[in-house]
Amino acid sequence: MQVAFSLLKITLFSALLGLFCLGPQAARADTSPTGWWLDASGKAGILIAPCGQQLCGSIEWLRAPLDKAGKPKTDIHNSSAALQSRPLCGLAMLGGFTPDAGGDGGWQGGWIYDPSTGNTYKSVMHVAPDGTLHVRGYIGIPLLGRSEIMTRPSAPLTPCTPPAS
Repeated sequence: MQVAFSLLKITLFSALLGLFCLGPQAARADTSPTGWWLDASGKAGILIAPCGQQLCGSIEWLRAPLDKAGKPKTDIHNSSAALQSRPLCGLAMLGGFTPDAGGDGGWQGGWIYDPSTGNTYKSVMHVAPDGTLHVRGYIGIPLLGRSEIMTRPSAPLTPCTPPAS
């Protein structure tokens, strides 16, 4: 009985030590915007990854990838008729982000494309302490903009496959 109790104490101590030692590292790892994110509606999964010295993101998962006719959804809201037939799956949605010079973990100098309107905006982003990604699109200055709050998916997403050209 006493041996079992001692093993329990050692196991609990080891677990607490592990949480104490790994907790700050895990928190730092979560401050990176790279990886999978769900948009605010939960209808699209964006994969953010390095592209050269910058960060970029594209739509790589769609909850409903097909339109009412059963065909892959396309960029129908784009103001350029030539681009309205490009598939949403694989569409570049974020780009040009560089680390914020302030050293606060934010990213600046980027752009965000809104496929629901077909508009592109200047953008900044950062991972908030709660683990959400705040991407602010704006015209002129960030104060005159709107934020999109993205969350990490709770389960792995299966990437959509862009239709063959």
